[in-house]
Amino acid sequence: MLSVRAFAFSLFVLLPLHASVIGVSKPAESLTEARVMALPVAQRGPWLDYLRRSAEQMRTDKAVLSVERMGVKEILPLPKQHFSARSIPLHSTPEFYKSDEARHIGDVILSFQTAAGGWSKNLDMSGPARMRGQSYATANLAPVSSGPGDFDEAGDESWHYVGTLDNDATNTELHFLAELSAALPGHEGDAYRASFLRGLEYLLHAQFPNGGWPQVWPLEGGYHDAITFNDDAVTESAKILTLAVKGERVAGAVESQQPIEDYSFVPATLRMRARTAAAKALECILATQIRVPAEDGKGTVLTVWAQQHDPLTLAPVAARNFEPAALSSGESASVMEYLMSLDHPSPAVVRSVDAAAAWFEAHRIMGYTWSGGRDTAGGRKLTSSPGAGPLWARYYSLTTGKPIFGDRDKTIHDDVMELSVERRNGYAWYGRGPEKTLKAYAAWKSAHTAK
Repeated sequence: MLSVRAFAFSLFVLLPLHASVIGVSKPAESLTEARVMALPVAQRGPWLDYLRRSAEQMRTDKAVLSVERMGVKEILPLPKQHFSARSIPLHSTPEFYKSDEARHIGDVILSFQTAAGGWSKNLDMSGPARMRGQSYATANLAPVSSGPGDFDEAGDESWHYVGTLDNDATNTELHFLAELSAALPGHEGDAYRASFLRGLEYLLHAQFPNGGWPQVWPLEGGYHDAITFNDDAVTESAKILTLAVKGERVAGAVESQQPIEDYSFVPATLRMRARTAAAKALECILATQIRVPAEDGKGTVLTVWAQQHDPLTLAPVAARNFEPAALSSGESASVMEYLMSLDHPSPAVVRSVDAAAAWFEAHRIMGYTWSGGRDTAGGRKLTSSPGAGPLWARYYSLTTGKPIFGDRDKTIHDDVMELSVERRNGYAWYGRGPEKTLKAYAAWKSAHTAK
C-alpha cells in the first residue's frame, strides 16, 4: 500500500499548475520490411514471414471479392454504417439464441466474414445480409476530418478496416457464434461453428510473432499496425483463444438465466495452436508493461500499458491525432482484469497486477467531477467538488505521470479545458472505470501473493 505522504504527493502532481501545449503527436511507424531488416539477423525470419502472409492474404481477400463481382451488373452501395457490437446481443437468454432473430444475425455475420476469416467494424449485423459483390466494409471514415496528414486517413478508401479488432469487431462475432453453437447443437448450427473456426484461424494468423495483435489485419499501415490494447483487442483475442483451449461449453450467469458459449467443437489440433498463441499473448502483455524511473532514482518500477505499442520496439505510440503515446488508464484496467482472470497466475503475472494496482492507487484523482456534454453550456469540464471521486484521466504523460490531452491538430495539452470544444466534448477524457478493477483486485489479492 502507498503511504499517506506518497498518496498526497501523487494528488499534487496530477493536476497542472499552469496550462500549456506540451508537445505534438508523431505518427506511428508502419510495420515494413525495411524496419524488419534493421533487426538482428536471428529475429528477422518470423517477421518477414508475417509480412509475406499479410500481403498474400490482402491479395486473396481482394481477389475473392473481384470474383464475386464477375457478372454482377450493378454493385450495391456500401453497407449502412452502424455500431456492429450493439447489433450483436451477447449474454442474452439461451432461448434468444434459438430464435429466428438470433439466426438472422448469425446469417448476416456469416455474409460479412472476409476470406481471411475476420470482420470489419461499424456494420449493422441485425440488418440485411451482404449481397454478392458488395463490400465487406463501410467507408469507415472518421466522422470529423482532421485534414491532410490525419493519422487515420485511409490509404485506400475502398479498402479500409477490412478485417479488424477495432470497435470490438471480430471478437464480438466469435462470441455470438459460440452462443449460437450452444443453442443449435445439431446440423442447423454447423455453419456457425464453421464460421467460428475460420474466425479463430484469423486470430492465429493475425497474431504478431511476439504475441501481440495489430488493429487491422491484413496490415493496413500506420498506427493500425501497432500492438493494440485499445478496444481490448489484445485481451479479448487472448480470451477467445483461452476459451478455445479449454474446449468446453461455458455458462455465465445473467440474472436467473444461464447463457452458454460452446467451444467443445474446436478440434484438438486447433486447441493446441490456440494454447501456444495464448501463451505468447501473455508474454507480450508482460513485456509491454511500461517501466519508469523510480522516485528514489534507483532503478525502475512497473506501471501500466499504453493504448498501443510499436510491434518491434514495444514503445508506446500515438494512434489517432488526439490519442498521444501515453500511459492509458482504461486499456490498462482491462489488461489488469484479464490477468486476474487467469488460472494459476505465475509470480510474474502477480507482480504485474500488483504494480498496475499500485499505479492506479497513486494516480486516482479525488475532489473533482467530469460533467456536462454537447448540449451543456460550456460543454464538458472538470469541476472541483469536495468529496467526489475517484476519477482517472484517460492518458498520463510517460515522463511526468500527469494527465495529458490530445486535440485533432495533434497538439498535446496538460489542461483539458484547452482542447477544442469538439474534442473536449467528443472523448472520454476522465472516467471511473478503474474503480471497479481495484475492487476486484482487493478480492483477487487475498488469494495471490507475489513471490
